[in-house]
Amino acid sequence: MNSDMVYDDIGSYPLPEGISSDWIQSAITSRSQDDQLFEIISSAMQFLKVIDDPACVDAPLLVKESEAKILELEALRDYASEYRSDHGAKFKIRVCVTGPVELYLKEFGSTAYGDVLLSFAKSIDRFVKNSIKQSGDLVVNTISIDEPSIGLNPQIMLDDEDIINALTIAGESAHRHGIDAEIHLHSPLNYKLVCQVPSINVIGVESASNPSYLELIDRTDLLATDTFIRAGIARTDIYGLSAILNEKYNINVWKEPDRLSEVVTGMETPQVIAKRLSRCYDMFGEHIKYVGPDCGLGSWPTQNIAAQLLKNTAAGIDKFRQEH
Repeated sequence: MNSDMVYDDIGSYPLPEGISSDWIQSAITSRSQDDQLFEIISSAMQFLKVIDDPACVDAPLLVKESEAKILELEALRDYASEYRSDHGAKFKIRVCVTGPVELYLKEFGSTAYGDVLLSFAKSIDRFVKNSIKQSGDLVVNTISIDEPSIGLNPQIMLDDEDIINALTIAGESAHRHGIDAEIHLHSPLNYKLVCQVPSINVIGVESASNPSYLELIDRTDLLATDTFIRAGIARTDIYGLSAILNEKYNINVWKEPDRLSEVVTGMETPQVIAKRLSRCYDMFGEHIKYVGPDCGLGSWPTQNIAAQLLKNTAAGIDKFRQEH
């Protein structure tokens, strides 16, 4: 099997009890409570807010390099320093950025301005470039470009060539530094388009909750373009999982939250996760480079149950390795 296959996590995570998303947004804006904010920081990226601020750009929608900073990395500095002191090595991280197409759709909807899309792409690359340059005691192992609308949103009227050019620019700094650049798709319908992007070498697939997505991808396309897969092997769609429990017990588990623990004790177990990974491996073999949960644990009821899913995922990967 692929000894280089990496376990990573993507997406959101539940806030601690007593902390609201409104408080997080206020703290990010004011920067008056950084000590507390940095302890509980979640993945609330503020790219558009910076890109839309006239004081932060060199030209419309082109962020100044000095302003292209990711708050989460700043929050990790102290932890990274402690980790390096304790382990004698830098802490490896994956940096997620909102992709140019996603930002474009939020600002301009179904109109088609290729030059504007490229400005977004250049801004994203500046965030990535700074993340790599200012990593300190962190090692940026992977850059993930989040593009959930590609393959799902019928409003995308942009030309394929413009999208390919924009994604190429967004992944340029990662590619230049020999860092894996992944595109995080929620649907792989347009995976062949991504295979044409020279700076992106990994395609993320939400394959735990949607196993049929894997069948849409032809392994020969991956081989021809030297592209790899990031496979989702643990379900994170908590509402879908809770619906199964509701039907099983004829209750509303959100009114009996203790029942939700069955998601990680009886449903998304290491055995189930290992079986999913085995199926992925049978289909793609050495072209699986990253594995982990599907996107997003932010809607899960507590950090404890979300953490248990991550532990189960690690145990499932270990079980798969032992069996193969």
